[in-house]
Amino acid sequence: MEWQASPDEYEKLVIRMNTPRVVIDNTVCATATLVKVDSARKDVILLEAVQVLTDLDLSIRKAYISSDGCWFMNVFHVTDRYGQKLTDKRVIAYIERSLGTEEDDVTAGSRDIEAFTTLELVGTDRPGLLSEIFAVLANLGCSIVEAKLWAHKGRIAGLVFVEEEDSGLPIEDSDKIRHIQARLGYVVRGATTALSSSSASYVFRGTNADRRIHQLMFADRDYERAVASGEPSVSVQNWMERGYSIVNVQCSDRPKLLFDVLCTITDMGYVIFHGTIDTTGDHAYQEFYMRHSDGSPICSEAERQRVIQCLQAAIERRASEGLRLELCSADPLTVAEATRTFRENGLTVTRAEMSTKGETAVNVFYVTDSGGHLPGRKTIEAVMERIGDDSLKACVDRPLRTGQMKSGSDRDEPSSGSGGLLRLGSLVMRNLSNLGIIRSS
Repeated sequence: MEWQASPDEYEKLVIRMNTPRVVIDNTVCATATLVKVDSARKDVILLEAVQVLTDLDLSIRKAYISSDGCWFMNVFHVTDRYGQKLTDKRVIAYIERSLGTEEDDVTAGSRDIEAFTTLELVGTDRPGLLSEIFAVLANLGCSIVEAKLWAHKGRIAGLVFVEEEDSGLPIEDSDKIRHIQARLGYVVRGATTALSSSSASYVFRGTNADRRIHQLMFADRDYERAVASGEPSVSVQNWMERGYSIVNVQCSDRPKLLFDVLCTITDMGYVIFHGTIDTTGDHAYQEFYMRHSDGSPICSEAERQRVIQCLQAAIERRASEGLRLELCSADPLTVAEATRTFRENGLTVTRAEMSTKGETAVNVFYVTDSGGHLPGRKTIEAVMERIGDDSLKACVDRPLRTGQMKSGSDRDEPSSGSGGLLRLGSLVMRNLSNLGIIRSS
């Protein structure tokens, strides 16, 4: 008797059992869309699911995580960037397709077909550093396609995607790459300065780039520098009867918060078995039951303190400090000019993200004065006059955290409040004052 059909049927069963099942429900909750993901247990399935939602600029308001033996269930309450349920059928279909397929299929389908040369930078932060980096790249004939740089506790780390300015192709000349590395290595000074280049930059696009920056700063041990404020609050204790380490996080809510926390927990070699996430107003509460990848809980006080420090650093790295400025320009030299103008006017860039949309480069900078305060009125006016108000905009995308920063002697204390996108023209100061960003003197 032949059983030729049996292997095929068994293979189909295995595929069906291991392929995640995704259900998107808009009827259960009045304020959010439920995204349910059931799948065979895999250590990184939680991070992969959150990464897909984060890449779509969605907010995770609540989440329930549970692992039962070899099976894993995640339930996310999500909204769009405006706090509304998901209604776009294309977004819903993308979530179903991305979360309901195997990782290799998703990766293959979502890779950017473009390739650029990627530069990784880690070093000591200082005023004017960003302008020097961009000036060096412009001088060497490198066009910046995309970049992400974060400053935290006196250190800076980031990824810069570049191409040949003349040809628009990746930089393949090994001598030129070494020359770029040498020049940037001189500019980005510090004992742990590190630069590398790669043409397979699609690996580090989107939240993959964010995760890589987390890894660079983790390797740089930025978490060993003490957190100045009382936030974020992180506690770790062991539940010995069940063999879990319980992590509690309380802090101000912000975009990509859950992703940043999960990146750090995963890259430190821990696996989350159960968890709950909740947001009340602008405050976030997260609780995770986790173990080492070998099944053991945290075993020492030193390890416990290290987990606390690493999670605090992960949350603080992306915290938006300062006034958000957007520069739209197709000329890469404008970026170097703008950052030089920031430096000449005493502004410090705490975070920068640059990307190219068609023929226009969209550059976002978070800036403070040299003391970490909001820039003063005269400073903003000087920057506007130098760069021009046709391409530079100021934007407040969410209220500042309580006690995040205070104004200096020549500016009033900013009040919390939301505002729209503002053009830095002749009316900018009056509009900023009306929105509570800067008060009139």
